[in-house]
Amino acid sequence: MKDDKRTISKKIKQAATEIGFDGCGFCRADFLEEDAGFLNKWLQNGMHQDMHYMENHFEKRVNPAKLVEGAKSVISVFLNYYPSKIQNKKNVPIISKYAYGEDYHFVIKNLLLKLLEKINREIAVVNGRAFVDSAPLLERALAREAGLGWIGKNTNLINPKFGSFIFLGELVIDLELEYDKPLENKCGNCTKCLQACPTKALIKPHVLNSQNCISYLTIEHKHNLPVELSDKFNNIIFGCDICQDVCPFNKKAKPNEISQFQPKEELLEMTVEQWHSIDKEHFDKLFSKSAVKRTKYNGLIRNLEFVKS
Repeated sequence: MKDDKRTISKKIKQAATEIGFDGCGFCRADFLEEDAGFLNKWLQNGMHQDMHYMENHFEKRVNPAKLVEGAKSVISVFLNYYPSKIQNKKNVPIISKYAYGEDYHFVIKNLLLKLLEKINREIAVVNGRAFVDSAPLLERALAREAGLGWIGKNTNLINPKFGSFIFLGELVIDLELEYDKPLENKCGNCTKCLQACPTKALIKPHVLNSQNCISYLTIEHKHNLPVELSDKFNNIIFGCDICQDVCPFNKKAKPNEISQFQPKEELLEMTVEQWHSIDKEHFDKLFSKSAVKRTKYNGLIRNLEFVKS
């Protein structure tokens, strides 16, 4: 006798835990109508700036069923990446905590493929694909629908236990599961993230204008940085954690225990002088497996010169 949906769902969550994920939930592979409307308006208002790829494959972006033939379910997972140590030298150029260790795209993708293999080998035969910020997919919306958290006013997914320093990933499969329910949004009247954003990129709750977002400007933006914001970057040269650092749900964030996410001591100990004298060889060595490579060496130098000026 084949296992029923409930049994299969429990086994998949157990398998996800055994592989190392900190959270796992399920939702239907359905059209995200409300999110589609929000995204369309956001794009029409040009909030994505020159991230033109976000305009592509709109139908797939808002409907995971279009990414896998016969798709019925989305398995959403997350990994905590909050570090045990952070950069703490005075006036040192700052990079986002998510880039301290190895590039999460590869780490989580490998774990997702292991989960998919384990499901097929031990639980049920399925056809599916793994995604880690690698396809037109509304990951935070799917994680919300899978009961892994709610989308905060800073646009990040917030899990009540782990906070928002978490990486997301998905398996879209052709098997029906027992689905989870979305959690209550517990942001309440708190607006600390909006108030803390130095460039006012969070123009209102849940709406981010990329034009002023430090994370966007230091990574995705390929041109000169806006001079009018030169005194607002707070020494940040890659990404930005400000709206997460002030979130009450991150006050009790626990350090992750994943070896690939541990920061290099060299990175944490770099002085201001060492940062501003970094050459291409040092950059390639220091960030060989890091997401910092996304901005490339020339981009990092641009950012360093900008915060120094």
